[in-house]
Amino acid sequence: MWKARVFTLYPEIFPGPLNKGLYGKALEKKIWSLEIINIRDAAEDKHKTVDDKPFGGGNGMLLKPDILGKSLDSKIKKNEKIFYLSPKGKKFDQNFAKNLTKEKTINIICGHFEGIDERVLGTRNIEEVSIGDYILSGGESASFVVIDAVLRLLPGILGNEKSKNDESFENGLLEYPQYTKPQIWEKKSVPDVLLSGDHAKIKDWRLSQSKDITRRQRPDLWEKYLKSKKNEKH
Repeated sequence: MWKARVFTLYPEIFPGPLNKGLYGKALEKKIWSLEIINIRDAAEDKHKTVDDKPFGGGNGMLLKPDILGKSLDSKIKKNEKIFYLSPKGKKFDQNFAKNLTKEKTINIICGHFEGIDERVLGTRNIEEVSIGDYILSGGESASFVVIDAVLRLLPGILGNEKSKNDESFENGLLEYPQYTKPQIWEKKSVPDVLLSGDHAKIKDWRLSQSKDITRRQRPDLWEKYLKSKKNEKH
């Protein structure tokens, strides 16, 4: 069973969307599990204080290292990976998600305020991870993204396992356009090639569409795709 353990100041947010649809059914079947830890439970004063001002001055507050460290130590077992969701972390992508499926348990820290004390990152061997170049008010929404991306890769969760192979990023390209009934809608018809029954032509059309879309909308991915193809020839 794959397990996600989330450390947060807002445990009431969970499980949220992770308890719906296919993920909810997989949770009931114990294909995966979710454990939510309230960081505030580690605070010992009557106000349950978890943050304080940064040394050297500056705006905002930081999660205290003694509180966060105690919370982590109470739950995390040896050799389990710990990730802190941070805009200055390593970029989270499809390959990252695939690698996380190989772990038995992952631990995710949802930061708030201006972040956490740097000493916790070093002493607990925590890896910083970013889901994109923008700022969120907290790590909870980012944790949903990470867990969602991993869950759909686990065996037994998606209804059609083969569908994962045709999605964006799986072959280095963005996904091709898709169509369904009715065949004609608002005077617009489905491309003829998709109605031809010629699977080879359909495959070629979809690949060409994926290439065009990737080249147009994500030139960074297109360059990586060209390099990967060049390397395959050598």
